[in-house]
Amino acid sequence: MNQNYIIIPPKGKKVPILVSVPHCGTAFPKELMAHFKKEKVAFPDDTDFFVHKVYDFVSELGITMIYAHYNRWVIDLNRSPQNQNLYDDGRIITSLTPTTDFLGNPIYKAAELEPDNKEIQRRKEKYYLPYYNAIGKVLNNFKKEFGVAVLWDAHSIRQLVPTIQSEPFPSFILGTNDGQSANGTFIAAAKQGIATSGKKCSYNTPFKGGNITRHFGKPAENIHALQLEMIKPLYMNDTELTYHSKRAEVLKNSLKNTFELLIKAI
Repeated sequence: MNQNYIIIPPKGKKVPILVSVPHCGTAFPKELMAHFKKEKVAFPDDTDFFVHKVYDFVSELGITMIYAHYNRWVIDLNRSPQNQNLYDDGRIITSLTPTTDFLGNPIYKAAELEPDNKEIQRRKEKYYLPYYNAIGKVLNNFKKEFGVAVLWDAHSIRQLVPTIQSEPFPSFILGTNDGQSANGTFIAAAKQGIATSGKKCSYNTPFKGGNITRHFGKPAENIHALQLEMIKPLYMNDTELTYHSKRAEVLKNSLKNTFELLIKAI
């Protein structure tokens, strides 16, 4: 296992689709463990818990998966390396190297333990860039072999996060950077597949894809990127703390339908 990420190769006939799960990691590097509040390390509640487990069926479809080992509080793999805001509508979004959780609670034991510019650069080089380099390598290999590559960036979120919006989120939010990160064929296939769930899905609202989607999605170069955000009760219990196998199986069926349509669209 790479220290920063895990790659699950396809078991079935390989197809040029890569599933990325950047926020499922729960580990903290040894050199940073003591910097964070003990209770926060024990339960880093901004984590996209179990999302890589939800997508564990994709290898059977010939799809490759990469997921993060370390927690997003070490460095957020879906933020701009320059820490530029992804949205300008006033919502609270945690930074490249967060110092608070989604609700604004401090995650470090003391202010002097929060990362300075030198430490942020170190984390970029050690934890951030390797993930991006790995994704880039897989996508470029797909393009050489198949002439096209598709990246699916997989996320989950609490059903209600008041610091982002006052209302609960819809079950699914499909993001394509306002249609700029993937062509219409793949977007239509994704929408059609998600619709088989019978659940509400919004498009590019309130999320249109983070830095991974925006960075890698280049439809003019035959590299297409889509982000799917989904609420945690789709595969966890109502407290959003525990994996719920029966709910997860229903969700997996809808996701499988979606990927089968994406494969047909290639």
